[in-house]
Parts: sequence; structure tokens; C-alpha cells
Amino acid sequence: MNPDTKAKLEQVSCATIATALYKRGLRNQIIQNVHPLSQKGRTMVGPAFTLRYMPAREDRNGIEVFLNPDHPQRVAIETCPEGHVMVIDSRKSAIAASAGDILITRLMMRGAAGVVTDGGFRDAMNIAKLDMPAYHQRPATPTNLTTNEAIDIDVPIGCGDAPVFPGDIIVGDDDSVIVIPAHLADEIAAEASAMTAYEDFALEQVQNGASIIGLYPCTRQENRDAFEAWRKERGR
Repeated sequence: MNPDTKAKLEQVSCATIATALYKRGLRNQIIQNVHPLSQKGRTMVGPAFTLRYMPAREDRNGIEVFLNPDHPQRVAIETCPEGHVMVIDSRKSAIAASAGDILITRLMMRGAAGVVTDGGFRDAMNIAKLDMPAYHQRPATPTNLTTNEAIDIDVPIGCGDAPVFPGDIIVGDDDSVIVIPAHLADEIAAEASAMTAYEDFALEQVQNGASIIGLYPCTRQENRDAFEAWRKERGR
């Protein structure tokens, strides 16, 4: 992805991005009911690389399938490109795990930017300690084979009710994860960066006692002028 776009997205919140997308009629880009396993002090940004699970059928999903080097879950871990975010469609179910700490550690060692599932991870306490950002619904101890079969890699999926296409830009902060359609990434990054600057200014004004009327949203020229002076002073 464009390095400038990535740098801008690393400095904005999912909430601000959601507003920018809403202005374009996109209302369902937040991956619902996923949470960071631990706070990393930085924003996760990267193109989506997807893995899709389907409901398991018992005659296909014995433990021996993991002996197959072409098992889609294992192949996904070993082929996710560096700098990408693996997004896993686990059917919004944390009854069984999407993956465990060995696989997610391998994903990190291969240079992934992060991992998101709308299900759960086993060994969650170990994944939380990794340097790579990870998001899930809740811990899930049973192996994924219990209820899931890994069936597709790098295809369009749904994750937490959000549509995710390969190459879409995934952004995750301490609140949530959002999906930016790839063709909108550059303009969303630019707009969200400008919005963030104004929001920082507005918050500072409110902390100093200002009313939100005419300030947020900005409808008064004196606030526009004060914002421009604020930006120049801070190099924003």
C-alpha cells in the first residue's frame, strides 16, 4: 500500500475513519464484536489477506487432516504476505478456536501486520504477549476442527458482519477494527488525517471551557480562523 497512506492511517482512530466512510454511504465497515487481546500502543494497518471457515462435517474433519501440508489453515499462515493483516471468517463463533499461539507466532515471524477473527483464539494469554496486534471475540479453547473447516484462502469473506475483500485496508486501534475498501484508502486517509487535526483542536478548546455549539461541527468563522492558527503553530 501507499506508504504515505499507511502513515496517515496509523495516526487516526477507527471512529474517525467510520465517519469518513459514512459520508460516502458506507455504514457497515466496522468488524463487530472483536476486541484487542492486548493494547500495543500503536495502530494496526495493512491490506487484508483472508481465510474462510465453513461448518465442519465430521467425516472430513478428523485430527489427521493437520498432517496434510496443503491444509488451508496451515497454507494461509505460510503464505500471508509480509505487512498484511490476516482476517479470518469464523462465522462469528467462538465455540472453537480460529487458531492458537504457535500458528499466530509463526504469522508474526513471517512479518504479518496483525490478525483478526470474529471467533476466538486458543492460548489467548500467549497471543496477547506477542508484539503483533491480534483481535478476537473471546478466548476459545477447543481446536478449530471441532466446529470449523478451513476451506478458502484470499477470497471475499464476511467477518463480524463486515464485508472484507482481499486487499482492502484493515485498521485496528484499541477500540475496534474497520475495513476500508482498497480504492478509497488514499482519500479516506487524507480526510481522516485532516479530521483528526480538527478533533484535537476542538477537544483542546472544550477542555478550556468552550461550548461545542459552532465548534463541533465547525459552523463559525472565528473557530475556523482559530483552527488555522492552531495548525500553523503545531505544524499540523
